[in-house]
Amino acid sequence: MKLLERLKNDILIADGAMGTLLYSYGVDYCFEELNLTQPNRIQQVHEAYIQAGANVIQTNTYGANRVKLARYDLENKVKEINRAAVQIAKRSIGKSNEHYILGTIGGIRGVRKSIAELEEIKGAFIEQLDALLEANVDGILLETYYDIEELYTVLQEVRKRTTKPVVAQVSMHEVGVLQDGTPLHEAFSKLEQLGANVIGTNCRLGPYHTIKSLEQVPLPNNAYLSAYPNASLPDLVDGRLIYESDAEYFAEAAISMREQGVRLLGGCCGTTPKHIEAMRKAINGLTPIDEKRVKERKPISVSKPTVAAEPHLHEMVQSRRTVIVELDSPKHLDTDTFFKGAQALQQAGVDVITLADNSLATPRISNVAVASILKEKYNIRPLVHITCRDRNIIGLQSHIMGIHTLGINQVLAVTGDPTKVGNFPGATSVYDVSSFELIQMIKQFNNGQSISGTSLKLQTNFGVSAAFNPNVRHLEPTVKRLEKKIAFGADSFISQPVFSQEQIIQIYKATKHLQVPIFLGIMPLTNYRNAQFLHHEVPGIKLADDILHRMKSCGDDREICSAEGVKIAQELIDTAMEYFKGIYLITPFLRYDMTVALTNYIRKKDGVRERKIHHVL
Repeated sequence: MKLLERLKNDILIADGAMGTLLYSYGVDYCFEELNLTQPNRIQQVHEAYIQAGANVIQTNTYGANRVKLARYDLENKVKEINRAAVQIAKRSIGKSNEHYILGTIGGIRGVRKSIAELEEIKGAFIEQLDALLEANVDGILLETYYDIEELYTVLQEVRKRTTKPVVAQVSMHEVGVLQDGTPLHEAFSKLEQLGANVIGTNCRLGPYHTIKSLEQVPLPNNAYLSAYPNASLPDLVDGRLIYESDAEYFAEAAISMREQGVRLLGGCCGTTPKHIEAMRKAINGLTPIDEKRVKERKPISVSKPTVAAEPHLHEMVQSRRTVIVELDSPKHLDTDTFFKGAQALQQAGVDVITLADNSLATPRISNVAVASILKEKYNIRPLVHITCRDRNIIGLQSHIMGIHTLGINQVLAVTGDPTKVGNFPGATSVYDVSSFELIQMIKQFNNGQSISGTSLKLQTNFGVSAAFNPNVRHLEPTVKRLEKKIAFGADSFISQPVFSQEQIIQIYKATKHLQVPIFLGIMPLTNYRNAQFLHHEVPGIKLADDILHRMKSCGDDREICSAEGVKIAQELIDTAMEYFKGIYLITPFLRYDMTVALTNYIRKKDGVRERKIHHVL
């Protein structure tokens, strides 16, 4: 009898974790490679689950796609690894007609969407799928998909290529909701429409939260439900992840999951043959349910901010010239010069002071602490930079919530310079997310949803700027990145400093089609050594020979050097103001006197222009 025919009248037991057992045996490298190097070990795991009572086993191919195998230089062995996995599974069940083999294809994206584009995912997926189908599995198991867009995409690809049964399983961080905020029952409904025969959930959540999630899900009309919960929350013991869960607890959970309509029961991380055996014994003699009472999901209440927010940068620049200035917080605890500089910039007419997040991977006073003081004590509007380098996802979410709570509503999302460029090169760079996902995360906060999809109960109101480095040989690929950042939610761009009038015009021509404003970066040179450093050591920045000559001719006189640096910047500003309404001034070495002079220059130049227009009118 085929798999779907069995599920009409029976509850089937699937296997548990493959990786957990291999990890307990001391294996901590590519599990899928063992299909080629230690096939007997994989077969022993399959047989242990079959002896425990599993009707359905999955191939050892969760990560056997080109993208994941590339981590181990095995991307050219996709077909070989997948075919070997099916052969091992077939040897495990022998000639039995009571057991079924599902070809497993795991999700590639997690929180990080930018880890792989959908086209790359589809290519890797099809290659793996074809290998499994050629080896004649009984069905396909799509499991551990946190990104529902990815699962929708690959499910459609499966349905183009086979009529075999498909089990499609999502993974959640929180009860009843996916990480993009989609309720579980809505995701299930869509998966059913796209042709999944069995829809369910696996990984991350244990039995308790899996059951609570399923309580909100009605029985499908044309599909069956599945559940592969984790054994428990993991604990870290002597540097190793340990799952502690009583097998008898799984027996009780199996009965509860059956009452929620589940017909395919298995286990994920932490589960062993003992858990599977307990579930098998618990559901012996029980038949599937045909009706259930669905718990109504409480509507998520998300309030809008009650305090009227200041306009965002992308809104301000639509109506008038907007000048923002970067003034980095000190590397030491003496803040007098910094706050004097901030007040001087405010008096000069700066709209916003931007604060880098440990730029060049060098520790500075927390930019959020300084931003709070600027806002509350001096009534200066701050723009806080947020890097992906220093905080994991937990820290980032906490950090963003804190920034909102302080009443700051403008941020810049950047990747952050790697730690090896700073004065602590041995420090760890986190990079749990890229700048793309960070932008998306902040915009999800604006919808009142956390990164895990749960309600924040209040919407944030962030304007999100993104970084733009135009100092490259070819602008086209960089502009493509800008377009991608816009797709992820960027409202405006702040550029690295530009040192050529011709380059400013080139940037305008390459970006004028974009629907979001660009704040063009201008940084005054302080002396010849500063110019040499930028020209020779900063990737992508090249100063014209005449600029280098002008700075060299100033000698060592500080005032003469500063005056010439400001004059060069003013010439760049003249061109920038013709093409861009947003100007971003970068203060070198806390020399705020230079950016004050440039701000005054911009305001005076705009004032003359406005008087001329008024005179004509």
